[in-house]
Amino acid sequence: MSSPVEDEKLRVQQLRALRRRWLRDQELSPREPVLPPRQLGPVAAFWDRFLQPGDPWRQQVHKFYQSGRFVMVRVLLPAWAITYCLKYHIRGDRILETGEIMPPLRDKLHKHH
Repeated sequence: MSSPVEDEKLRVQQLRALRRRWLRDQELSPREPVLPPRQLGPVAAFWDRFLQPGDPWRQQVHKFYQSGRFVMVRVLLPAWAITYCLKYHIRGDRILETGEIMPPLRDKLHKHH
């Protein structure tokens, strides 16, 4: 039989070997991480192909598109939505000739349905 000190030394040696193996397994090879190919939508795929050669004019066209999209989505559409809500839901519809605000229409319940 072996002594408790020898058993403890063997246990420590095995634990060190396991730790070393675990650390070695944690290192990534040059091929990792292996990711699936990107799935681009039609617009993103177009811009990805369009910008491949890297000509300066292509970059300018893309920058113009991005800024136009920003203005449309962040400025014009919210301004239109706020104007619409103010005009037709909060302030009411105004008659231009008299300046009078039209009252909301009453729903008539039809009893024949």
